[in-house]
Amino acid sequence: MRKFVFFGGKGGVGKTTMSSAYAVKSARAGVRTLLVSTDPAHSTRDVFDQVFSDSPSSVEGEPNLDAMEIDPETEVREHLMETKRALSDQVSPAMVNEIDRQIEMAHQTPGAHESALFDRFIDVMRNADEYDRVVFDTSPTGGTLRLLSLPEYLDGWIQRLIHKRTQSIELFERAAIGNNEPRRMMDGDPIIARLEKRRDDFSFAAETLREDAAFYLVVNPDELSIRETERAVEQLDSYGLDVRGLAVNRLTPEPDPDENGRGARFLRDRVETERNRLAQLREDFDAPLVAEIETRVSEVKGDFLGEVADELDIEVEPSSIPAD
Repeated sequence: MRKFVFFGGKGGVGKTTMSSAYAVKSARAGVRTLLVSTDPAHSTRDVFDQVFSDSPSSVEGEPNLDAMEIDPETEVREHLMETKRALSDQVSPAMVNEIDRQIEMAHQTPGAHESALFDRFIDVMRNADEYDRVVFDTSPTGGTLRLLSLPEYLDGWIQRLIHKRTQSIELFERAAIGNNEPRRMMDGDPIIARLEKRRDDFSFAAETLREDAAFYLVVNPDELSIRETERAVEQLDSYGLDVRGLAVNRLTPEPDPDENGRGARFLRDRVETERNRLAQLREDFDAPLVAEIETRVSEVKGDFLGEVADELDIEVEPSSIPAD
């Protein structure tokens, strides 16, 4: 089993439940586990009845489990402020106000959240040595896929920026005359160094996601969720990412045989429809069904979370830990 495990899917299908249950399953198997949530609603704290921050902290009652909640809005602000500080060091004071204006506009642009979150994903993956397993409760499918596509698109863009910056420095140095001291910064230019670090970070992320990450998609037994999952599988596959299985959530419990009221008849019809959906999932997808979770009578937490964990047919032992 790979070190980094992502649970994705359409909004509202139960990604937080599945990722939390799998994190508990791994931790109870003796695997040192970190659960990372990027859900703006911070549902992880509701599952465990415990407040988490953007730094790992122990989950009460689970000795091998830590959790953290990454706030996308905070990440965007910090990401843009760090960019502002870096740029302000390289321009004249007259340009600082213009940088402030551009940074404020960038805060609202499409992709700002994805870029900032991806930086934090990289940071978590780079600094996860103390954990055997890192489980990500991702954002809804569309945003997650845009996030995961960033390395492919930005690597070429950064390469071109480095090339342009190198050309600019070469021209500046050639133009230095008289007593002016040329800025010989080809080997130490902070902007080139920053761009090269970004390139290396994205290269690390792309390799890690392809070589040491597994993706599970959470799906509900309805047509819209299945269609969304089909698109997600196709896109993840196009990025060379490993879709290991589908976790079906919110299946309808079947009534007892002796029940025949209106509610029981409705439930039986619903169960029959969902069985057809399950058959469709098995027929249309290469990825296996790793869970078929029935709807609980209340929120999935406490004992219910342990029950869901037991029903997940997903490996927990990382390759670095031999199985008993």
